[in-house]
Amino acid sequence: HRAARSVGISARERCQCWGRPRRALSGAMESAVEELMPRLLPVEDCELAEDFDPTVPPRTPQEYLKRVQIEAAKCPDVVVAQIDPKKLKKKQTLNISLSGCQPAPEGYSPTLKWQQQQVSHFSTIRQSVNKHRDHWKAQHLDSNVTMPTTDDEEGWKKFCLGEKLYLELTDQISSDESPGIDYVQIGFPPLLSIVSRMNQATVTSVLEYLTNWLVEKEFTPELGRWLYALLACLEKPLLPEAHSLIRQLARQCSEVRVLEENKNDEKVSALNLLICLVGRYGKLF
Repeated sequence: HRAARSVGISARERCQCWGRPRRALSGAMESAVEELMPRLLPVEDCELAEDFDPTVPPRTPQEYLKRVQIEAAKCPDVVVAQIDPKKLKKKQTLNISLSGCQPAPEGYSPTLKWQQQQVSHFSTIRQSVNKHRDHWKAQHLDSNVTMPTTDDEEGWKKFCLGEKLYLELTDQISSDESPGIDYVQIGFPPLLSIVSRMNQATVTSVLEYLTNWLVEKEFTPELGRWLYALLACLEKPLLPEAHSLIRQLARQCSEVRVLEENKNDEKVSALNLLICLVGRYGKLF
């Protein structure tokens, strides 16, 4: 008898009848969702014309809002990205994407693992420099160490790279003049006792001077050591000019890398390191 009675119920009535328990069960869930994601524009049900067609452009504000509700209801609650697991198993390499940087030639780009290791090591060095800055700053410098003033560009180039390289000398300086190492001639290394005395304005200025040298001259191990040390000495927040400066450094390193004929040259690894630090670690400066 009940079955016979239910046959006479219209489709609309059945939906209304069976829809009530469903709404009752999901009421708590819907309210929770509404609390987490409150409606920015609550809209109550409104009377629409009988000829309302959601497929045609809306004629009234009410039709527009109703159409938005219909489209939102069609969106899936969860979207799953289709990822090919085979691609994840391949050996990963990463070309640092920086504005104006030349892409690495074939075979010149370091692996992702190598880059991650270098970034981790660099992060540890930066933390150590910041932690022990006051200690190293208090250490006495040797009598032959005379640090130039911040605005002395040529003085810093000589100090970091040495007068021999600065003046482009080869064998003109006799090794018999001094029995020990003459840092004035070969350049002072970026010792912690030296770089810890440099404030942020000086660090940024010297970084600019040495980047200018890279543009005008060539990349050398002495230059690479100082560029690395200066990047490690940068403190947050960066001075305004430092942001564009480190990107300029990466761009110039990429220009030099393109000209290198041997991908196994140590110079390529050093250039990759500087580009990597700016590209992958630069956002943390």
